[in-house]
Amino acid sequence: MDKFLGYRCSLCQCEYAPTQVQYTCPADGGNLDVVLDIEHIRRFVSPEVIFNQSEASIWRYLPLLPVDEPGFEGTPFRRVGWTPVFESARLARPLGLSTLWVKDESRNPTASFKDRASAVVVARAREIQAEVVVTASTGNAGAALAGMAAAVGHQAVIFAPKTAPAAKVAQLLVFGAQVILVDGNYDSAFDLTIQAAQEFGWYCRNTGYNPFTAEGKKTAAFEIWEWWEKTRRQRPDLKRLNVFVSVGDGNIISGIHKGFKDLLALGWLDQMPRIFGVQSTGSAAIYNAFQAGNEQIIPVAANTLADSISVDLPRDGVRAVRAARESGGCYLAVEDEQILQAIAALGQAGIFAEPAGATSFAGLVQAVQRGFINQEDAVLVLNTGSGLKDVKAAMQAVSEAPIIEPSLQALKKHLSQ
Repeated sequence: MDKFLGYRCSLCQCEYAPTQVQYTCPADGGNLDVVLDIEHIRRFVSPEVIFNQSEASIWRYLPLLPVDEPGFEGTPFRRVGWTPVFESARLARPLGLSTLWVKDESRNPTASFKDRASAVVVARAREIQAEVVVTASTGNAGAALAGMAAAVGHQAVIFAPKTAPAAKVAQLLVFGAQVILVDGNYDSAFDLTIQAAQEFGWYCRNTGYNPFTAEGKKTAAFEIWEWWEKTRRQRPDLKRLNVFVSVGDGNIISGIHKGFKDLLALGWLDQMPRIFGVQSTGSAAIYNAFQAGNEQIIPVAANTLADSISVDLPRDGVRAVRAARESGGCYLAVEDEQILQAIAALGQAGIFAEPAGATSFAGLVQAVQRGFINQEDAVLVLNTGSGLKDVKAAMQAVSEAPIIEPSLQALKKHLSQ
């Protein structure tokens, strides 16, 4: 695999060969960035090669990923990514925006963004002949790993907090993973996962711990880039793109940033989009660090209905802070009530988002109110997961349906009220 050179620590900048390390920097525990041979890729690949591919999944970007051809054509494993981008005047108009798009990650095989990371991690696990892949999850990462593992016949073990939404736990079980509910929060499940991986020799998928998770998530940046290039050919008046991303442990936003940085290094991207990270006020450790103007991630006692981004100690916080700062974006924090309002608003545009997925839109509403985004700005909001993942939260976002007698008279009475 000539394109995969090794790793570089995001903190101390130490570099390691592919076989030297597996997870985090042994010197300071920093997150590792995968280092690709940019010159090798540029020599053999061009944007036109990518654009002309017929594969409608993340695997169309295989030349830019640190894994080899994984196989398994015709399975859900080969249907991850290439999610649709919808333009919505109905969402843009109340905000006074000219252009607003939503990239809907709920269209992935297990209905969340996390399929991207899990597919690449499973491909890596098979390359290094790891028999079992394990992860901690509040639901989506686990469901993604369970689904991708099931698609290729691999073993998966999932540790999830006992408070995880029932619909997400059901996915884990239906996909045939070994599911263990932990009497604690996500962070305690995360720590136990690492201990188990060390004890039993399992390959750990944990978000922000395994460098290949960000490599999977960066594929969303590649799709945004490809879509944006084609869109600008039809609408050359469009200026710089602004991308809104919900943030929990920080790995999605750092992965997207990594993808754009890879494209810049290749010379395929003219300008880095501005990236806006959005957290719940009940789980805002990264927001707090950004506001303080530093990279010191101080744990919080997370308490938010957006379970997918409910994290005491973000495991990819430093790179997440940098994603907004280095791209010219910023961080915003929204209340749970604003997240519920965002679920309802997205629903009116035909998009059913779980709380974490709607958080990015809630952040956009706040950004417009605070003058960070104006009418001429082109905006893309990322919905990271389906509302079917958390129906209980969805019902809090809307009014209950009335119950009437099955008669025309009762219907007329209800309509008159």
